[in-house]
Amino acid sequence: MGDLTFVDVCSGAGGLALGLEQAGFTPRLLLDIERYACDTIKANRPHWNVLEADLLDFDPVDHPEVYDVDLLAAGLPRVRSNATVQRRSSDSELRLIEATAYLVHAVQPRALVIENVPTLVDEDSFAPVRDFLHKELEHLGYELTWFVLNASDFGIPQDRRQGVMVAVKRQWAGSFRPPRPTVQAHTSVGEALAPSLRSRGWPDADRWAAQATGVAPTLVGGSKTHGGPDFGPSGTKAKWGRMGVYTKSFGNEPPDADFKWDPSLGDDGLVRITVDQTALLQGFPEDWHFAGGKTARYRQIGNAAPPAVGEALGRAVAEALWGPPRSNAGYTSSP
Repeated sequence: MGDLTFVDVCSGAGGLALGLEQAGFTPRLLLDIERYACDTIKANRPHWNVLEADLLDFDPVDHPEVYDVDLLAAGLPRVRSNATVQRRSSDSELRLIEATAYLVHAVQPRALVIENVPTLVDEDSFAPVRDFLHKELEHLGYELTWFVLNASDFGIPQDRRQGVMVAVKRQWAGSFRPPRPTVQAHTSVGEALAPSLRSRGWPDADRWAAQATGVAPTLVGGSKTHGGPDFGPSGTKAKWGRMGVYTKSFGNEPPDADFKWDPSLGDDGLVRITVDQTALLQGFPEDWHFAGGKTARYRQIGNAAPPAVGEALGRAVAEALWGPPRSNAGYTSSP
């Protein structure tokens, strides 16, 4: 059996692509509109074919390497909860979903993965989006499956729910099953960050880690149009605060030997999480380099798909595609 191949659009910092690589897929092309995101991928995988371009302007005719691939992956910018297909002409996120569906028409991959907000799967306001995708893909021979995954079930120390749509060509679709959790116990924030917090001799690192026993709230990368990067809304910041974390900005480096962790001192006694540490909470390898300044790097991290989730999705798709093709034409698809 040869390697499975994929094309990844709206690749961001490469989290989904990295996971697919770990699942045995080989990339043909990665596409993203953001320069820093493309620089990040090139820095970590210089042999990958990375294109800085807008998916809305992408013409596969100019890039024949995208044809005859096994998987088209799309970790698309998050759609808003009040979105409707009728608004797609003015809503860039919905236009990208539309562009992905039309790219399937041209590329005809054996499978498609779209990753987005969990409410895309079952919220009534997104029913027109789901109907649009069913209409565009089913007549091409795909069966669609919708489900929600939580990154914490795959070893990521973060409560991060992701809505996923997987479309598989009908002859292999019967073998597809959504990924099952890969861990029995969730990884805590303390467990994930303790080595980094010890790195500059901070004596309270283990004491802090011992009380950070839960998973992190969802990291929020923000966007150029929907707000900048931060620790999220007030409720999310309150969860961080209960762990003794400063939430007004990110630190530049882990605490040193002189830092005293004491929330009673106010902001000066709180731990300042660094951007590199948020990458650990997103499940990126320690040596994964992010291009740009602090804001650009955190935006890439917060908007990324955790690699472990990408790997789980890749393995689930691979198992279906390696299965025996189904000969009958009958099928059912998820609502």
